[in-house]
Amino acid sequence: MRLMKATSGLPATTLRAMDALGEAETLDRYVEPVRDAVRAMPLGRFRDVLHGTWLGHPLHPALVQVPLGAWVSAAVLDLLPGSAREAKVLVAVGVVAALPTALAGLADWAEQHEQQLRTGLVHAASNTLALGLYAGSWAARSRGRSGLGRALGFAGLAAAGAGGLLGGHLSYRQAAGANKAEPVPHLVEPGWHPIGRMEDFPAGEAVRRAVGEVPVLVVRQPGGQVQALADRCSHFSGPLSAGTVEDGCVECPWHGSVFRLADGAVVRGPATAPQPAFDSRVTPDGTVEVRLPGAG
Repeated sequence: MRLMKATSGLPATTLRAMDALGEAETLDRYVEPVRDAVRAMPLGRFRDVLHGTWLGHPLHPALVQVPLGAWVSAAVLDLLPGSAREAKVLVAVGVVAALPTALAGLADWAEQHEQQLRTGLVHAASNTLALGLYAGSWAARSRGRSGLGRALGFAGLAAAGAGGLLGGHLSYRQAAGANKAEPVPHLVEPGWHPIGRMEDFPAGEAVRRAVGEVPVLVVRQPGGQVQALADRCSHFSGPLSAGTVEDGCVECPWHGSVFRLADGAVVRGPATAPQPAFDSRVTPDGTVEVRLPGAG
């Protein structure tokens, strides 16, 4: 009975509604043109800056703190007498900070799967509504219409709260932006594992092997060195062994993330987390063995 009560009511209804967004195929008519437009933006290497490749995790969640913090603070000041000027400044800070935050979010969103794209579209729409309401609040306050400015601000905060709820759903229910390779060290047993013989790995070609339950990309360099990475891309679990191997790197076939074979470092996003890299050795009888440092 207690379990039934804990999983019923408003929270469960809200969760079902958010889950339903991910399955709402009617949203695809809007998702596809927006996604194509974002992908077509001439951002160049700045796209990796927006993804947070340089930071090691997505940039968007970090940037979100500025507009939300400013707007929540403005709402508190709006409830206090004599704080109109300070509240107006905070509303303006939030509006300005929301622009790069939205751009980073769009860059990430355009490289997600269909359920995340649908949920993310509504998340973006909620936040766009919040931005519009706060821009209107800023304009109203600037014209001396403080009552209207406060009303628009509280409405904007409600819209931003709905967007934040959907953002949490994206991150924690749908795993958007999470490092998909993080479990690998916990799934690989410590020690050396045989994966084949040297003749099984043609020079310069991507070969897929497995260490226990973990798929592994193996590349034998022309000089004889064997390099191995976890095969599932940290960005979206794409099969790196089906990607392109060139210049000591491998490119994921799904979204184009590039990783260095020597150590799994991210060379190009949208991935932000490196690939787990295996040590390798060749036994006297020609068997190739790999191990993952820190496994277990």
